[in-house]
Amino acid sequence: MLKRFISYYKPHTTMVVWDMLASLLISVIGMVYPIVTNKMLNIYIPQKMYSTIVIAGIIVLVLYIIRMLLRYFVQYYGHIIGVRMQSQMRKDLFAHLEKLPFRFFDNHETGRIMTRITSDLFEVCELAHHGPENLLISSVMIILSFIYLITIDWILTLIIFTCVPILVFVTMRLRKSMKRAFEDRRKSNATINAAVESSITGIRVTKAYTNADREIEKFKKGDDEFVESSGRAYHAMALFFSSTSFITDIFNVFILIAGGLFLYAGRISFGDYSTFIVSVNLFINPVNTLIGFMEQFQNGASGFKRFIEIMDEEPEPESPNARELTDVQGVIEFKDVTYSYDPTKEVLHNVNLKLEKGRKLALVGPSGGGKTTLCHLLPNFYRLEDGNGSIMIDGTDIRDLTLDSVRRNIGIVQQDVFLFVGTIRDNILYGRPDATEEEIHEAARRANIHDYIMTLENGYDTEIGERGVKLSGGQKQRLSIARVFLKDPAILILDEATSALDNTTEVLIQQALDELCKGRTTLVVAHRLSTIRNADEIAVVLDGKITERGTHEELMTACGTYKDLYSLQFRENDLIE
Repeated sequence: MLKRFISYYKPHTTMVVWDMLASLLISVIGMVYPIVTNKMLNIYIPQKMYSTIVIAGIIVLVLYIIRMLLRYFVQYYGHIIGVRMQSQMRKDLFAHLEKLPFRFFDNHETGRIMTRITSDLFEVCELAHHGPENLLISSVMIILSFIYLITIDWILTLIIFTCVPILVFVTMRLRKSMKRAFEDRRKSNATINAAVESSITGIRVTKAYTNADREIEKFKKGDDEFVESSGRAYHAMALFFSSTSFITDIFNVFILIAGGLFLYAGRISFGDYSTFIVSVNLFINPVNTLIGFMEQFQNGASGFKRFIEIMDEEPEPESPNARELTDVQGVIEFKDVTYSYDPTKEVLHNVNLKLEKGRKLALVGPSGGGKTTLCHLLPNFYRLEDGNGSIMIDGTDIRDLTLDSVRRNIGIVQQDVFLFVGTIRDNILYGRPDATEEEIHEAARRANIHDYIMTLENGYDTEIGERGVKLSGGQKQRLSIARVFLKDPAILILDEATSALDNTTEVLIQQALDELCKGRTTLVVAHRLSTIRNADEIAVVLDGKITERGTHEELMTACGTYKDLYSLQFRENDLIE
């Protein structure tokens, strides 16, 4: 993990070197004051060297001005290094997320992922900046102060430094418990973010069902967990700092007693004793800095660990010899396809289907039968394991084709339309970002949405809000259809695209969909069976198997599941009317 962390410093090597040099100079300048103090007390003042006293003071002042400038450099450019490293990690993480399979997002809440991109990486940024500087400055100060103390009196120095092994032992023992506590705190923070993201996204549902109290209770539960884990973390931190601070305080006790006895015995002078006290503080301060740095290290290390956890997730598998899907005809075939999300339960079992170029196949059946799973398998959103059959496009197994080329040639219109924050133009352009303005308008016309767009004050530049909240369900659906028109794929998947619409809107949508299907191989999942009567073939999917196939008339004549579903649906419609 350390090697991977250090790799992010490589693009900033020059700046890091200058930052470390500046930090080193800060440490060296810090040693000037005790040296001058010793000279003042032992030589300059007793010998009344007044001009030398003034010159020494001016030199110290100039060095302090230089140190001020060096500290500015370290603070500013050190943070710049940290921010740039954080930026690169964030870009790497986001790019990797885009490559992960659907399974990952099925099992990880958005709020938890957001925590790793934001607050976790912020802590990593702080560690990246302060870590090397604190380690270098503190280490150099400890070494230099130790060497200088030995030059004053080596026996007194060794007596005082007997506390160091105790300090190291206590630090190592308490650090482990603090590390575990801060990792638990980070997980609790992710829980809060997940709850907030879920509640805000579903705020309209919450208000519709007057369940604000329930959401508050769910948030309170996550918040209480965070408070509890924070309590454990701060208990470990308080125990760590109070114990280590007590040991560093012992240094002063040793100086007071041992130094006083040495002064009384005439082993050292008053000037040396005073210098020793100043120099010991130069040793204790960086020790305290290193101790204080442990909290930041734990935060940054646990944040980087969580970053690595996602980076180590396997991306969508793609054959190393995968080739591009070109000149697509649109012949689709499912051969002996068996699939399960959970190894204990099959969703599809030995499914065989073939769809010729430009033909429309409708999948019908009860919910949970496997219809949507078939639609997800065709664009390779979920990968078939070897031995579980194959899915072919134009005679080639999709596992032997690049993911991008397969998906580039498949258009999908779903019941649950997702629109991005931005304008109407932005969302239509998502189908093909390099499209011209005229192509955008033509796609909107074919989707029966252009006339509505032109009634808006800002037309295609109208902001639609988060997930298209400013549009009706039918308008959002037509925008998604315009997006597919612009993409112009050879294969089309319609996953219950009209099931949530009123009758009037459904007519508009159905006209747009009929236009969209022309000349394309189409796979339709239908809830309203009236919309797929003109399909070239209808397949009934029941418990993961194809139980019936044929045209509408053939299936009605067969008097099987399809006829029962059709009769039941129209009987329900009559009752509603």
